[in-house]
Amino acid sequence: MSTPGHLAPQPLAGLRVVEFTHMVMGPTCGLMLADLGAEVIKVEPIDGDRTRRLLGAGAGFFPMFNRNKKSIAIDLHHPQGAAVARRLATSADVVIENFKPGTMDKYGLDYASLSQTHPRMIYVANKGFLPGPYEHRTALDEVVQMMGGLAYMTGRPGDPLRAGASVNDIMGGLFGAIGVLGALIQRGITGRGMQVQSALYENNVFLVGQHMLQYALTGKPAAPLPARDNPWAVYDVFTVKDGEQIFLAAVSDAQWQTFCRILELQDLAQDPAFATNNDRVRARPRLLALLRERLSGRSAAELARLMESAGLPFAPIRRPEDLYHDPHLLETGGFARIRLPDGAHAGESAQAPLFPITLDGMRLKSRRDPPRLGEDTDDLLEHLGYSPGDIQALRVEHAVA
Repeated sequence: MSTPGHLAPQPLAGLRVVEFTHMVMGPTCGLMLADLGAEVIKVEPIDGDRTRRLLGAGAGFFPMFNRNKKSIAIDLHHPQGAAVARRLATSADVVIENFKPGTMDKYGLDYASLSQTHPRMIYVANKGFLPGPYEHRTALDEVVQMMGGLAYMTGRPGDPLRAGASVNDIMGGLFGAIGVLGALIQRGITGRGMQVQSALYENNVFLVGQHMLQYALTGKPAAPLPARDNPWAVYDVFTVKDGEQIFLAAVSDAQWQTFCRILELQDLAQDPAFATNNDRVRARPRLLALLRERLSGRSAAELARLMESAGLPFAPIRRPEDLYHDPHLLETGGFARIRLPDGAHAGESAQAPLFPITLDGMRLKSRRDPPRLGEDTDDLLEHLGYSPGDIQALRVEHAVA
């Protein structure tokens, strides 16, 4: 558990990162580096990253993925604005972008252009697809989940369903950050930077790799998870008293005997039709019907208590908002309280999950709230050598804000 008043180690302290990002993938890459201690500067359009204004399912994007960052507002379409951005980028150790191929080239902010004068730069391109036949397609998490087999594996047969979180965006950003860490080690040896690329589609293919290998090894296509050939009989969600739901599992013969003992199902434990795991799998429809009937009058809390006391796998079925009250997350300091920078709730605070790692036994806390648009523009420009008069002139020209 983190010690109050102390920060976890910041191994990337002193590293400057400039990110030209939007939505989720690029900001996640920058967030990982920021939480590890880097100075991360978010370059936004004059009217701000559009995720600041998203409603509904997008309302959490900006506050979730932009803590520990600074903000500078630059109009890249303005020649003077693009010049500011290039000067800022060449002051960085790492540049991150997640725009369509060719976008950064228009402003001289691509790796080939910047690395000519800044060969130590590490440049992270977070894309929809790695270079190849698909690289110019427009990608979304849904797009790659549908074409990459994940939606097929998640939904019921004939009903492909995207995962309930931005899994490829988030993991794709993390893989980009992992590439940065490797490139930093290499730069320490050679003195030269490199370009790193990560992509939504290839990330998704990695996620379904286990199902691809299942087919390669057995010749049998993997079935969607809701309809798969389950290797264990007791491995399912049960609806119990008052309509509550709980996942229960017994994945070995020893666990099955324990399961029956704690739930007073000794007749099932002694039934030769359920003697071994494979026997139970063959009889799974009948066994599950019996268990659903026997457990329907018991509460989820009672079942959870019994399963935990016996060391058996279980999980209550929760909604995301329920996690704010999770005793484990609260006890271990799993949240950062941040001040919201925008919208109807500007100035209010909310709790955001931290990265699921510790360094030296401590969680990576929030050092800075998600920034207000252009919060650091003046300070950053001054450190780049712009005078107050220069900065005012850039503002008058609407090159920065």
